[in-house]
Amino acid sequence: MAHAPARVPPELLRRPIRVLRPQDAGSVYAHPRPEVARLTRAGALHRLATGYYAAVPDDQLGRHWLPELEAAALGIAAADEGIDAVALMGLSAARVHGVIPRGLAVAVVAAGRRRPVLRLADRDASVMFVRRDVAALDVQQHTTELGRGWVTTVEQTILDLAARPELGGLPEETRAAIQGLLPRADHDLLHELATKQRRRPTLQRALEGS
Repeated sequence: MAHAPARVPPELLRRPIRVLRPQDAGSVYAHPRPEVARLTRAGALHRLATGYYAAVPDDQLGRHWLPELEAAALGIAAADEGIDAVALMGLSAARVHGVIPRGLAVAVVAAGRRRPVLRLADRDASVMFVRRDVAALDVQQHTTELGRGWVTTVEQTILDLAARPELGGLPEETRAAIQGLLPRADHDLLHELATKQRRRPTLQRALEGS
């Protein structure tokens, strides 16, 4: 008799984002680490990085599934800090907003605490965490293949890119992203954010470079 395919317990999927750590499975399994390893071998979980796993969508079971880098980065950050404490920002936000068409090898996430760059295990890419108070940023909801979370708005993204154009190591893409976002921005909101966040010189540089 054929065995039913392995599935992640539904209790572990009742979260805003489908990324979990072994310790998150402690409420379901007495020994979560070997169970997480078993689900990974069976293809129900996909290992993103050391200690972080994504639940494979049902329609992707048995296939070579690789979630988008931005989705993986947001999920990893949210697994540690909670969905409302993190947001895609900088180059990653620009990619979500459609002004960086090509895939990148780095993702940038605003998070509540400082932490080292995380190398992913499933691809040649890394996640950078920038310590920010997400509640003080202008963000909008964003849905990825791994669930829902937050991304900085067009206006916030412009200010962040202009403030740290070297973040992520792709200054040319950063400049092009700013130029691509400026025509789509609400300039009243842009000036309001720049004033509130004490970034008027930063905004001026962005406008002069456009």
